[in-house]
Amino acid sequence: MTRALDLASMPSGLYIGGRWLNSGNKMPVRDKFTQETVSEIACATQDHVGQALETAQAYASGEGLPAFERSEVLSRIADELAARREQLIDAIVLDTGFTRKDASGEIARAMQNIRLSAEETRRVVGEMVPISSAPGQAGRMAFTVHQPYGIAVAITPFNSPLNTVLHKVGPAFGAGNAVILKPANQTPLTAILLAECFDAAGAPEGSFNLLCAGIEDSETLIQDPRVRYIAFTGSTRVGKHIQQIAGLRKTQMELGSISATIVCPDADLDAAIGKIIPATFRKAGQVCTSVQILLVHEDIYASVRERLLEKVSKLVVGDPSADDTDVGPLISPDAADRVANWVKEACDAGADLLCGGDVDGAMMQPAVLENVPENVKLTCSEVFGPVVTLVPFKHFDEAVARANATPYGLAAGVFTGRLNEVLTSMRGLDVGNIHINETSSSRVDLMPYGGIKDSGFGKEGPPHAIYEMMEEKLITITANQ
Repeated sequence: MTRALDLASMPSGLYIGGRWLNSGNKMPVRDKFTQETVSEIACATQDHVGQALETAQAYASGEGLPAFERSEVLSRIADELAARREQLIDAIVLDTGFTRKDASGEIARAMQNIRLSAEETRRVVGEMVPISSAPGQAGRMAFTVHQPYGIAVAITPFNSPLNTVLHKVGPAFGAGNAVILKPANQTPLTAILLAECFDAAGAPEGSFNLLCAGIEDSETLIQDPRVRYIAFTGSTRVGKHIQQIAGLRKTQMELGSISATIVCPDADLDAAIGKIIPATFRKAGQVCTSVQILLVHEDIYASVRERLLEKVSKLVVGDPSADDTDVGPLISPDAADRVANWVKEACDAGADLLCGGDVDGAMMQPAVLENVPENVKLTCSEVFGPVVTLVPFKHFDEAVARANATPYGLAAGVFTGRLNEVLTSMRGLDVGNIHINETSSSRVDLMPYGGIKDSGFGKEGPPHAIYEMMEEKLITITANQ
């Protein structure tokens, strides 16, 4: 099909100090469906990392833009995203292998997200502290103010190459920080288009910088003491490593998950299954809150199983550029092989594969399993693929305990109309996000979104993230005696 994205005219992968730079280091860009190399982009050297830090420091240490003007820039970026919508769809499909439907949804959310950052930039306030109510403090007043950290680094994943990026760079820029974006190596095209949007919107030199870079150069970036804030989304293993490097510097970590959704006997099954299918298989299951474990009450287990398998059998799996495709490829053939091996390990240990699991290159047929043992990878680790495990339960407390029986704590969903189960969920589910009559994958971008346990800490969502990306100072004033 004809693309709106002209790969030949795209700039390099290095945007530093308001200029596009080139590099002798090149990184191939592959179509995730065909595995064909469709482009090459410039990859940062150590010199580029140094330049990015210097220009970011120059912006951070200067006067910068007042909040009103930062808000205006962010609003113009939203307009630029809208104008480049078709190009962005093509870029996301090539970068990730996600379907056009998934790419279109991501862009719609991204535009809302960046406008939220624009609004919140104008709303940053401190609070009055009632210091005069303390003994001996008459005549004094106290209040807090918020100031940017300076340089904020965003290290972002492949599975949301636009919206997750904006969850980090939007609030960081709105807070007044200089931003350095290091996107996932698999998804540079979307990041380049976003950098073009910042440039076209009039972002000042040094306020936004893009570094497509390898692991060594990324470590150099986050080790530099001039970097005061690090926002990361990715695996728990890498997050722990970054946190060790960061030391006492402020970080926000959105890490791994094994997300569960619970279906109670009183649930509206038509509504529940209608939400569970996309929450499990969109983006080929490569979403940290995808439904990996579906806990179903034994009284409705057979009905849910039948309905689920019927819906899965009708999913269109194939070319993500086709308008009717529901499930595209995983990010790479290696990723598909890994997921297939996990399914095989579970089946070898006694699990029953009810459908799917076949692999062809990066493509994998959506898989549903039951009777999965508790000691296999599908149960103990984040699968990040189009796979769901069905688990029956008798009592609701059993379902809560099963959902909690992982090192992670990002999100859970519960379908029920009973107040008792709602209250038990609120108190008992050990996760950062609990959704009643929605799946674990429910998210609205203004929510305070973040995990606990090995799923990380800190909050995304512009109304909350913008404060995390600023330092709070206390000011007291004593009247002259």
